Amino acid sequence: MAAVLTSMMRAVIALLIALLCLGSAQGGKLLVIPTDGSPWRGMKPLVEELGRRGNQVVVVIPEVSLSLGPSEHTTTLTFPVPYTQESFDTGLDEDLLQLINTDVSTAVARFRNYWDTLYMLSNYTMMACESMLSNKELIQTLRDYEFDALLIDPFWPVGIIVGAYLDIPSIYMSGPYPCPLDIIATRCPHPVSYLPLRYTLYSNRMTLWERTVNLLRSLLEPAACSRLHVHANKVASDILQRDTSIVELASNAALWLVRFDFTYEFPMPLMPNMIMIGGIMSTKPKPLPQEVEEFVNGSGEHGFVIFTLGSMVSQMPEEKARVFFEAFRQIPQRVLWRYTGPVPENAPKNVKLMKWLPQNDLLGHPKVKAFITHGGSHGIYEGIYSGVPMVTIPLFGDQGDNAQRMVARGVAESLTIADVTTAKVLEALSKVIGDKSYKANMMKLSAVHKDRPIEPLDLAVFWTEFVMRHKGADHLRSTAHELNWVQYHSLDVIALLTTAILTVVVVTIKSCMFCFRKCTGKGKQHKNKRA
Repeated sequence: MAAVLTSMMRAVIALLIALLCLGSAQGGKLLVIPTDGSPWRGMKPLVEELGRRGNQVVVVIPEVSLSLGPSEHTTTLTFPVPYTQESFDTGLDEDLLQLINTDVSTAVARFRNYWDTLYMLSNYTMMACESMLSNKELIQTLRDYEFDALLIDPFWPVGIIVGAYLDIPSIYMSGPYPCPLDIIATRCPHPVSYLPLRYTLYSNRMTLWERTVNLLRSLLEPAACSRLHVHANKVASDILQRDTSIVELASNAALWLVRFDFTYEFPMPLMPNMIMIGGIMSTKPKPLPQEVEEFVNGSGEHGFVIFTLGSMVSQMPEEKARVFFEAFRQIPQRVLWRYTGPVPENAPKNVKLMKWLPQNDLLGHPKVKAFITHGGSHGIYEGIYSGVPMVTIPLFGDQGDNAQRMVARGVAESLTIADVTTAKVLEALSKVIGDKSYKANMMKLSAVHKDRPIEPLDLAVFWTEFVMRHKGADHLRSTAHELNWVQYHSLDVIALLTTAILTVVVVTIKSCMFCFRKCTGKGKQHKNKRA
């Protein structure tokens, strides 16, 4: 009886603690400044869940965007921008087409593309930045809220600047961007001997030449970040009225929610304030629409293939599309393809074209055999979650590195859009479907990914509310931030020890020479006396 009462008391105490923790989070006020496109898709589930749990969440977005809009359980504030939706879409399509058609077949070509992309992204990220920062009414409204914390994606630097201007503890939800702010700003160790830099397309098993290139690229990273944030650094300095940079401001972040785990990313060191939330969007599949269900169930024992190049690309040049139509005509599987471009008159009957497809729900279907993807991180994680082998066709950005990581784990084949042919598509599909090792490796990866003590979304919610409750997370901040470059790399210690050793060696040599001269001098004097 006593044991039962003790157990009941412990349960009641645990419940009270949980309620107290919940109550402390319910009063939280969170400001959210998201980045347009796929980063918002990754952040939106967290934002809505925080609102659903009783936090007051305010999301600030521009009036014109690619995919930003109202979300559930939140308040949305918008601000005007000096461009229209039509001009925005046209400019974005032109930039994407330029990136897709760029040659990246050699290390030199990849570096040139990387360098050009930095400047293009610098202009893109600043399109709405100055409009928001110059909107005094909006900034005053945000100040009046007295937020407990700020949640941003650091790709859009306006959030970093606003966080510093309003002096709010900031939480960064970071992805694999050209300037690795999550590594640089946290002073996280990143040995280039076995960790490939982003946009190199290397694996973690590099040759001597690849390690050489990796080292040289690492020396250029500060310059790369300066190039990416060339406009933002000036705006930040003007707004804060002091000489500063985005990298410096980002080093004050309370917490980093990094959108990867080690089923995707190569094993690497992490700082205490870096929390892995890879697969935050991965969920169990929902029932398919009846029309789609009938199509995939009609695939029989051969199953079906999913083909999508992401939310931003639903078309391609006709000659490229013809390559895939001809390849799909020659396989027994049915194909669901997100495609809105021109369709040939003799399009194969086993292909169903859709303006939008329920990707995650299709990946969870038992008849799916392969996933042809551009290699976006959301699609990669949904494929891992459902255990579906992939054929990757990276187009731009981090997609090439994502593809390389999947190839390195034996769960995918990778093609390049520049030289893709019908034969290459058929060969890649034949490998990932016919060779059972791809499926076996992916199922093992999926099992490891799912075997975790807490879901990524719940983990992200906890740490976000933690920062709101405690007004930051200073106990997780490394003192590495207080060291300059010389001290961080212990060059001053090496110089001191080298000086000490050289001093001992020089003194020893001088002493020996002195003694030697004394001894030889006395010997000579003795001989002279005897003579």
